[in-house]
Amino acid sequence: MKRLLLTLILMLTISLSHAQKVAMETVLKAPPAAETAIQALLAEQAAAWNRGDVEGYMQAGYWQSDSLLFMSATGPTRGYAATLARYRQRYPDAARMGKLSFQILSIEVASADRAFVVGQWALQRENDHPQGAFTLLLARKKGRWVIVTDHSS
Repeated sequence: MKRLLLTLILMLTISLSHAQKVAMETVLKAPPAAETAIQALLAEQAAAWNRGDVEGYMQAGYWQSDSLLFMSATGPTRGYAATLARYRQRYPDAARMGKLSFQILSIEVASADRAFVVGQWALQRENDHPQGAFTLLLARKKGRWVIVTDHSS
């Protein structure tokens, strides 16, 4: 009886150890996939912007929700529709939009459904070259990474 009990405890220990190893391997593999998806989202946004497509830029990256928060030097803008209207007003045509580039400084994957991005943006336009920094909070919504909070300056 004692031998059977020890065998069961040993089997349970091995089984739990294996489950923990598989769980850790899954966690360790998740961030690179998340980082790749987030980098692709930002590249898709830049491509839409550089085509002069503000709507495509928004659709490629932003959460289509009234809870979206965009923060800039002029203050907060809440909601997808209000943020899109803000972009349309500030960038009414391709010339005003210019060519956008991002430099990603870091992507921190906090969990399977949350990530934090720090980067810099730059616009190349005919008469100027505005640039600044941004922080993004992204969330996985319906299997897709989206920007839920954008603080750009």
